[in-house]
Amino acid sequence: MSVSEELRAVAPAKLSIEGVTKDFHTRRGPVRALENVSLQVNEGDFVCLVGPSGCGKSTLLSIIAGLDQPDAGRILVDGKPVTKPGRDRMVMFQESALFPWLDVLGNVLFGLKLKPNLNDRERREVARFYIGLVGLEKFARNNIHELSGGMKQRAALARALAPNPRVLLMDEPFAALDALTRENFYGDIQKIWTERKKTILFVTHNVREAACLGNRVVLFSPHPGRIREEFPIDLPRPRDINSVELAGHSTQITRALKGFVNAEDSD
Repeated sequence: MSVSEELRAVAPAKLSIEGVTKDFHTRRGPVRALENVSLQVNEGDFVCLVGPSGCGKSTLLSIIAGLDQPDAGRILVDGKPVTKPGRDRMVMFQESALFPWLDVLGNVLFGLKLKPNLNDRERREVARFYIGLVGLEKFARNNIHELSGGMKQRAALARALAPNPRVLLMDEPFAALDALTRENFYGDIQKIWTERKKTILFVTHNVREAACLGNRVVLFSPHPGRIREEFPIDLPRPRDINSVELAGHSTQITRALKGFVNAEDSD
């Protein structure tokens, strides 16, 4: 397979979350993190999960990635059960988790070592393509400690994209960045999604961020985590996070979020 074929080869996946329940066992007894969560994510969809701390958003992402197992229910990718991690599902975390002993190119190449259909030259071509896609082509040979926080997250995004996963899982990837860097990322991630059409599941606490990026925002309530409501975001791209139209969507979601949080506090 040629490099150009490799970059086109993997189609986005349909993701099915069916009745997922997850308990954590503590010294005080079991704590239910998720209860009967079901969600369909279409091929090439960009779905953002929003909710207060303790609603199980990151736990659900970990189960989809195959890093954890549900106590009930199941995850399907194109009808096949998820039982372990796989290259069809890649995760980008809040912290870049880059290998400090490797430069940017080495980090992106790391995930490509297990691609059996590529030789070393082709892997380097693919790695450089994704490094360029995230705007780091001039920094491919830089060490990780030489990068800013935003550049580290760009490198982490390139590493997650390089194996050409069918589903990209993003767990609050911009939470630690300053406001200006985050806003630059919003435009870049929309451009990348438009070009690559990955199926993306994105966890965030930031309602406006979710409305800016997602085709659909799924609102979770806590204790235990359940899906409370879904909001379609039918706005043209690229979206400006400061636009009046987007503010209307985020206000609607925030109102719903405050409604069940206030109701829980009053119990």
